Amino acid sequence: LPMKIVKLFLFFATVLPIIATNAQQATQANPGSLDSGTIQSQFDYINSVSNNFEEYKVVRRAHLDRIRSNVTDSLKVFKDQLVTLDNQLTEQKTSMDQLNGSLTTTQKELQAALDMKDSFSFMGLYIHKSTYNSMMWGIVIVLAVALLFFIYRFKRNYSVTAEIKKTLEETREEFEQHRRNTLERERKLNRQLVDEMNKRKV
Repeated sequence: LPMKIVKLFLFFATVLPIIATNAQQATQANPGSLDSGTIQSQFDYINSVSNNFEEYKVVRRAHLDRIRSNVTDSLKVFKDQLVTLDNQLTEQKTSMDQLNGSLTTTQKELQAALDMKDSFSFMGLYIHKSTYNSMMWGIVIVLAVALLFFIYRFKRNYSVTAEIKKTLEETREEFEQHRRNTLERERKLNRQLVDEMNKRKV
């Protein structure tokens, strides 16, 4: 749609001055001539100088050939002007395509520059700052969760170890007490055995 508007604008910008020039020439030139003026005025001139025959007009061959030549020349001028206008429109379209391409390239370069501004290089890769911040906060949260988990596991293992140590100490004390009791019983048994042996000897 914009290209059609541009073509219409260029068409009127080229044709209107020609029409105005022809109108001015028609006003200033002698209306009764085939040498100047508009095609309409020349036809009017031929109509005025031609003889009447019943309901017909008798036109001189020279006048007919001249106006035919004038019409052909005018059509050729308009055709050349249309070709020129078409070439101008083609050039304008090419220029607009080039400008659009340049604009697209500039927009891409601007976007790339903005991305570079908001990014930084990390191990050869460009990472956006928002992505980097999200990654860093994610790592911090994971490490914090892992630390809390290990602290919980450490406290739990410490409690279990302390409980085991306490149980082991109690078991050791019971074993020591049992060993002392056993030794005491053995001593008593030995004394009783010695006493019995002494009694038998007597």
